[in-house]
Amino acid sequence: MKFILLPFWRLYVWFVWFPLGILLTAITAIGCIVGTTTGIRNINFLSWGPRWWSRAMLALAFIRVKCVGLENFQPQQSYVITSNHQSAFDIWALYGYLPVTFSFIMKMELRKLPLVGKACEKLGHIYIDRSNPIKATESLRSAEKVLQGGHSVVIFPEGTRSKTGKVGAFKRGGFAVSTDLNLPVLPVTISGSFERMAMNGKSVNPGVITLTFHPSIMPAGKTEQDMKELAKRTRDIVISGLPQDKQ
Repeated sequence: MKFILLPFWRLYVWFVWFPLGILLTAITAIGCIVGTTTGIRNINFLSWGPRWWSRAMLALAFIRVKCVGLENFQPQQSYVITSNHQSAFDIWALYGYLPVTFSFIMKMELRKLPLVGKACEKLGHIYIDRSNPIKATESLRSAEKVLQGGHSVVIFPEGTRSKTGKVGAFKRGGFAVSTDLNLPVLPVTISGSFERMAMNGKSVNPGVITLTFHPSIMPAGKTEQDMKELAKRTRDIVISGLPQDKQ
């Protein structure tokens, strides 16, 4: 962005994008909570609000999402979708443009977010307590229950956002879902999100986020070693879709 426009852009972010974002988030969360409370259980219907909320948040920030490899999704197939995690915009990009119904596997701390935490729970997203291995395993078992009829789960195997934009180590825990149920892992590369807003960044930058959907891969077995190898193979595929300086 040209230096001369930078002060105006910052004013826009703080006094337009940010307040509108809070308002849209609150409206969407309340709608999801009320919808489920009144008995609506159709996840496809309930996901309509968050999908357009995500697209609105991106559009208001002048961020465009480019999707590559959509043909790698098969109708009615459930996937364990695994992605690198560059910034908060990853959530909006995936929620807005993934062509399947899915549940995020989320860290327990996000359950405390006002309205959003409750709304995510009502929508069937799965919280995982990383400080408690037993509860974490129970949460992964909950994920297995929803993986049918084309419903997928999304995990960020790094466990947190990247501080540099480069891909960290993939934890093998989430891959247990794939190996236990013999479900395909579909690797997703998110590129450009770090440039839109880095971890702990104070600015939002217009531009393009690219989602690259790679061909799915099947787990080879159910042993600890099988899960480690699946995690490594998935990470290698995700990295292959990034620019050299982010690999």
